[in-house]
Amino acid sequence: MAESVGEVPSGEKEFTESTRRIRDIIEFPEISEEEFERMLKSASRAYGGPLPHRTYSICPETRRIVPALVWEKDGKVWITKRCPEGMITDVYYESVEMYYRFQKWKFDFKLTSFNVENSGVNCPLDCGLCARHRSHTNLLNIVLTNRCNLSCWYCFFYAKEGQPIYEPTLEQIRMMLRNAKKESPVGANAVQLTGGEPTLREDLIEIIKIAKEEGYDHVQLNTDGIKLAFDPELVKKIREAGTNVLYMSYDGMTPQTNWKNHWEVPLILENVRKAGGPGIVLVPTTIRNVNDHELGAIINFGLNHLDIIRGVNFQPISQVGRVPRRERQRFRITIPGAIKRIEEQTNGVIAMDDWYPIPIAGHIARFFEAFTGSRYYMTSHYCCGAATYVFLDRENKRVVPISRFLDVEGFVEYLESKAEEIEQWKSMGRLQKLKLGTEIFMKFRSFYDPKYAPKGIGVLDLIKNAFMHGNYDALGKFHKNALFLGMMHFMDEYNYDVERVERCVIHYAMPDGRIVPFCTFNVIPELYRDKVQAQFSYTWEEWKAIHPDWDYMKDKYIRTKEFVEKMKNSEVYRKTYIDIEDYFGTIKTKA
Repeated sequence: MAESVGEVPSGEKEFTESTRRIRDIIEFPEISEEEFERMLKSASRAYGGPLPHRTYSICPETRRIVPALVWEKDGKVWITKRCPEGMITDVYYESVEMYYRFQKWKFDFKLTSFNVENSGVNCPLDCGLCARHRSHTNLLNIVLTNRCNLSCWYCFFYAKEGQPIYEPTLEQIRMMLRNAKKESPVGANAVQLTGGEPTLREDLIEIIKIAKEEGYDHVQLNTDGIKLAFDPELVKKIREAGTNVLYMSYDGMTPQTNWKNHWEVPLILENVRKAGGPGIVLVPTTIRNVNDHELGAIINFGLNHLDIIRGVNFQPISQVGRVPRRERQRFRITIPGAIKRIEEQTNGVIAMDDWYPIPIAGHIARFFEAFTGSRYYMTSHYCCGAATYVFLDRENKRVVPISRFLDVEGFVEYLESKAEEIEQWKSMGRLQKLKLGTEIFMKFRSFYDPKYAPKGIGVLDLIKNAFMHGNYDALGKFHKNALFLGMMHFMDEYNYDVERVERCVIHYAMPDGRIVPFCTFNVIPELYRDKVQAQFSYTWEEWKAIHPDWDYMKDKYIRTKEFVEKMKNSEVYRKTYIDIEDYFGTIKTKA
């Protein structure tokens, strides 16, 4: 069993061991330049058009913007681009059926404000956000530091010894938060504090308070959780300062697949329970042939700790950097591929048809804007993400996806029809709204089947309150009684689609004032992440002069053999991993 002891966890040994056995690969089809040209001429161009579809992509070698084709073959969707060095193909979506089912929920939006004067004609080489961008900031990322307590072998996002240290000042952080609030017609309302490892900042609590002062309802902390395992007081302070969610790395059920924090997770969960929060979202980076055999087990784990775990947000690997074709075929997995594995690994309890594309929320948001005045449009490309909710029926020890007892699509279509009705009125009084709310709830019952609903939860009331009030508190109560399951597939140089980045809803704030989509910030680091952070970083010598008592290795976490042995034999470890229910009857992975 991999234990990663006696050194700073890096994952290199565990990854080497995991990849010795290759279960399957994706064979990329070949396409000639002549075939490419022929399909390109007849391809659709408007967003959401039928396949083949014309878009633009980025050349991995030259960084030029090049024509690209999204097309279908053998039940899968592929993306092919013509680069100066030749044709490059990668898998875009592993199910053409899901591609078209999700496509019908596309939702377009338009920002009326922007940070830069660029026309967007060179997208994505002049981001900022520009006038061409079609989504407001659903989640603002602010990098607090590039220091980290781990040394992940594949990570280029932490400072190695002797390299510059990036840590924006409190004033810069406040400015970045304010800039995103100024977006029109909808300002940012959710922020993720990320890194590096943000818990290494001594002023983290003050930063969280600043985010709340600037009007952010939702503050989530992206963390490996290591410091939180050994500092229960820090967990309490983070919660009291206003953190809503710990967005915690969690890549698998064993020390080999989750070498980052497998041994520490029991202590993290214990400390969060004692502090009364924040809620936890598990974030597994999903890699074919590495941990894709444990996706069902991870969901089962979340359901066993539903009192504090609010969701699991799978992130199919983004193969950023120069990656040989053979490696992409071994490690690439897309949203449909991951969802298919979940269906198999949950014995069909959570099926492919139980998932919906993220922009379906845009259609719901239109109703909330008309009904309550709240505005929050999730208008990503329909291939960027997917989600569902599952409920735990403890009485019968069964897991019930929301789609099994609620006609989600029918209900959303009904809400849209009511939105059109409301939008025709100049104004609506309180009694009119109350009457309409009652009408909607009564109609809602026709989309709801109590026979299949989980027992003992009061799902009908939860959904009614969430839709009647449409505010953060009502939605929060809904989340505490369900496990959110999400998929978010960030792009890389090989599957890059400019249409997707134009609709990106997850953005990075930078200290030069710009706001940049996730898939430009990280995929083209020489123009964004690395370039700007270098401009605002401290040299190694400057950092040491400002922090004379600081030492590089003081930041690092070394997992000891004694700690691992103690955890193996502890009650908290057993309660966390061993003595848990198998809700799907298929979970083979035991810690």
